[in-house]
Amino acid sequence: MGTVVSMAVVTDELSLVFAALADPTRRAILERLAEGEATVHELAEPFAMTQQAVSKHLKVLEQARLISRTRSAQSRPCALEGGRLADAAGWIERHRKVWSDRHDRLAAHIERLKGVAR
Repeated sequence: MGTVVSMAVVTDELSLVFAALADPTRRAILERLAEGEATVHELAEPFAMTQQAVSKHLKVLEQARLISRTRSAQSRPCALEGGRLADAAGWIERHRKVWSDRHDRLAAHIERLKGVAR
């Protein structure tokens, strides 16, 4: 009998961002878009995948509002939306400080315990 693994429904915006960033292909696409706008064809070039597969990655990035797509003549260039990345980086930084403070307090406590044990 097989095991059924349920996936949590991603609803909050920060979760959408982190889920989108979890994939290395999507991170590479974002790195490319940091250099400027690009079409699906241009984004697919460095990958061994179809434009359709890249389009699926772009849909995830667009749902997370990490990219935007505009219509220019017959193409739909993609552009990086840096604000969402800034939100994620801000969340990480706030929590990094909390974790760092806790680690420092734990290290100090361990040092005190070592001093008492001597």
